[in-house]
This record gives sequence, structure tokens and C-alpha cells, in this order.
Amino acid sequence: MKKILSIMIVLSLLAACSSSDKKAQLDKLKEKQAALKEEISKLEAAIAAEGDSTAGKEKEVGVITVTPQPFKHFIEIQGRVDADENVAVSSKMAGVVSRILVKEGDEVTEGQTLAELDNSVLLQSMEELKTGLDFATNLYNKQKSLWDQKIGTEVQYLSAKNNKESLEKKLSTLNEQLDMMKLKSPINGAVDAIDIKIGQALIPGLPSIRVVNFNNLKVKAEVSETYASKVKKGNNALIFFPDLNKEIPSTITYAAKVINNLTRTFTAEAALSSDKQDYHPNMIVVLKIIDYQKDSAIVIPVNMIQRTEKAQFVYVAGKKDGKNIAQKKEIKIGEICNGSAEVLSGLSKNDKLITAAYLDLTDGMIIKY
Repeated sequence: MKKILSIMIVLSLLAACSSSDKKAQLDKLKEKQAALKEEISKLEAAIAAEGDSTAGKEKEVGVITVTPQPFKHFIEIQGRVDADENVAVSSKMAGVVSRILVKEGDEVTEGQTLAELDNSVLLQSMEELKTGLDFATNLYNKQKSLWDQKIGTEVQYLSAKNNKESLEKKLSTLNEQLDMMKLKSPINGAVDAIDIKIGQALIPGLPSIRVVNFNNLKVKAEVSETYASKVKKGNNALIFFPDLNKEIPSTITYAAKVINNLTRTFTAEAALSSDKQDYHPNMIVVLKIIDYQKDSAIVIPVNMIQRTEKAQFVYVAGKKDGKNIAQKKEIKIGEICNGSAEVLSGLSKNDKLITAAYLDLTDGMIIKY
């Protein structure tokens, strides 16, 4: 019993100590809480004072006056200068080049002889054939005279006639072959390149002399099938020459209906009519096909537009109680092109769009400009 009593006394003392420790901890936390409240109050007062000191200040911004202007949206693709008449003249017969009658840069006409192949063997054959034809012609004339007088047989007359006509056809064939030994220009134009030399052996179909008609140049480009419904014959276009730093207006003269299976593109062509001396076949260009345009539209820089999850908006300068303030205006955007956006609604003519320091604005903030 004495041992049990001793244990109970010890436990009661421990419980009393534990209770006093918790109370001490609670007191300390309350002291800290009071100190934090005091600090919070001081900070809130300081912030309020700072807000009061800046409340009357005006935020400096930049503005532009909204003015209706033409707006164009275009599809920009890479193309090249092409010639309708850009011909590589080749030989129709095998042979060795004996004469070159033009030089690069010469203007030539359709049918003009540009070069000739060695035709000496052919000419010799023709001379032999002409001799035989003369004899056959004389024989035919005599045989015909006798036949007209009912002298001789019909077989003799017909044989002489057939021999004569056969030789005439052979001579005609040789004359055609002789003409095929000449390289002739199929178009009017200028000699752009000569890729043969005297003494060089040619085979039929080998490109030898290039002739280009610079009066029929155009721009050709491959357009993605995405724009098949937008790019049509008659669309206005702009052609930019990067190497010349020059841009000219044009018109789409042809838009293919068939989509290429491999590239998923279709061909579009634009007319090229001015300053042809500056343009060369295969020159790189940027073709800008205008697929949408409006003569009078509200147009603003794209980077002025701010967005929320539900809307797009800009800030304009307004008036309230005689002070300039920032006003938030929700807008609806149409087409976007080249850093500019068409505004369909939300802005009006002569609105003063805030273009500088607009990111830190709030609706109703006092501003100056």
C-alpha cells in the first residue's frame, strides 16, 4: 500500500508539471500573436499612406487617334520569275557543229538559223541524186513524147515516170534532212546562252542554244492547298523582289484547279509587265496574294491588344470630372496581317488609343498625354 501511494503521488506531480508547461507555451504564442498584429497594423497604415500619396498622381501615356484606313490581308509565298517562251534549241539530226551564226545577247526572229552542222556528206549525196534525176527526167520526157505519138508501150512510159518521181521524192527528203542540219530559233527573242562549240558532236535533243522572249515574263508560285478556296484568277497581288528591294502591283492570271499529290500545292501565276530589263527567268520573288481588302477600316497595331479568357480589349483615353482617364474597351478583331489588326467593333473614328504604358493601366486610372 505504501508503494502504491508513492506511485500515485509521483504521477500527480508529473501531471501538474505538464499542465503548467502547456500554459506557458500558450502564453508565449499569445505574445507573438499580439506582436504580429501590431506589425500588420503598422504595414497596413504605411501602405494606406503610400496609396494616399500616389492617388493624386497622373500616369503618363502615349496615344494615337484612330482613323479609318485601307486594310489588306494577303497570303505570302515564295515564287520565281518564269518566261512563257524560254526555249532550249537542240539539233534534230546527229552531226558535228560547223558554224555558229549568233552570239549571246543577239536578238533573233522565229525561223532564223542559229548554227549549222557539217552537211558535206549530205550535199554530196544530193549532187549524185540530182545527176540521176536529170537523166531520169530526160528519159521520162522522151518516153512521154513517144507515148503521146502512140509509139512504144505503156509500161515503158509508166516505168520512166515512176523512176523520175521516185528520185524527186528522194531529193525532197534530202532537202528536208539538209534543213534539219540547221539549228533554228522557234520564237522571237534574245540568245541567252550558247552551250556548243565548233567541232562539237551533237545528238538529237541535246540543249544547245537558249532563246528567251523577255516580253512574256510572269511570276509562278506553288500555293498550299489550304488557300485553294481563296486564291482565284483576278485576285490583286503584290510582287516583291528581294534582290532589287522593289515591289510592284500585279494580278493573278492563272490558278490551277488540280492539287499536286506529292506537294499538296497548286500553281498560281501573276502577270509581270513593267521594267522587264530588271527581271530574269528564275529570279526569286515574294508573291503576296491579296485575299481580303477593305477600303475603310479601323486598324490598330496587334501588340496593343490585351486578352482575358473571355474577351480582347484595349485602353483609350477618356474624360471624367474634367480629368483624363484610361477607359477599358472590349473589341472584336477581324483579319490580322503584317502586324496590324482589323477592328470590327468596339472602337470608333477619332478614339484616342493608348499605345504607350498601357500594360500597367486600370480602368478609370488618371492619365496624361
